[in-house]
Amino acid sequence: MSGIAEGKVVVVTGAGGGIGRDIALAYAKAGAKVVVNDIGVSLTGEGGGDGPAKMVADEIIKAGGQAVPNLDSVASYEGANNIIQTAIDSFGKIDIIVNNAGNLRDRLFHKMSEEEWRQVIDVHLHGSFFVSRAAAPYFREQESGAFVHMTSTSGLIGNFGQSNYSAAKMGIVGLSKSIALDMARYNVRSNCIAPFAWSRMTSSIPAETPEEKARVAKLQKMEANKIAPMAVYLGSDAASEVTGQIFGVRANEIMLFSQPRPIRSVHMSTGWTPELIAEVAAPALKGSFFKLERSPEVINWDPI
Repeated sequence: MSGIAEGKVVVVTGAGGGIGRDIALAYAKAGAKVVVNDIGVSLTGEGGGDGPAKMVADEIIKAGGQAVPNLDSVASYEGANNIIQTAIDSFGKIDIIVNNAGNLRDRLFHKMSEEEWRQVIDVHLHGSFFVSRAAAPYFREQESGAFVHMTSTSGLIGNFGQSNYSAAKMGIVGLSKSIALDMARYNVRSNCIAPFAWSRMTSSIPAETPEEKARVAKLQKMEANKIAPMAVYLGSDAASEVTGQIFGVRANEIMLFSQPRPIRSVHMSTGWTPELIAEVAAPALKGSFFKLERSPEVINWDPI
């Protein structure tokens, strides 16, 4: 195998199935040596074992690539360090991190428990930090490296019943930008992908009303393997000048997302009071307020 990631060593978390599996396979096909990380549990936490990670690693090896499984949890600092150590022990270095591991504990905000909040933040946000932080000293020393993080339009735009997931995914955007800024001097890059794909994650979306069924039908047309090319590109040297960005991948469509910037301002030379804000500032800014919308209402065209 040879390709755009020839000679690279990559860690792909949550790679036992869905988007992560396809990314791991694509990296191997592109010439990378792969650490296939997955704890082997369902989205809701049931099960566990080496099955998924080992199966993907074996699939890569059978096809002529190099891979090792890893079962550590990204949700602990120790587990994250063990994941990176697996790469060092097996292949002698680490070049690319793909923070893909995820879970869901969907619940309307006013009904969400502390446990449901913490479990999602722990895997998505803490997991992305822990694994990235474990790799950072190696990237700094070798003065190269790439992080690819998974965000979501649930955070970038909004969705029902996912305050934990949305908060984590927006937190990952801020984490990625901070990594890009802090580690640019070491030629280390960090970018995000917002994937649109039918996978283990999206299979839990409710499909009871006609509108929900129609939305799920559209999602089912979006294959998980469509995400992998962007993930491989961002980890490769071909993307050496790409950092701090947020991309969306939706079937055969690639999007570049905007990032928060001031869009309008008002000034009062004598300073503002609450009353003046209500009388002058708020009406002046109101025309530029963003509507309260969900992801499917903003990205409302059919996948290509």
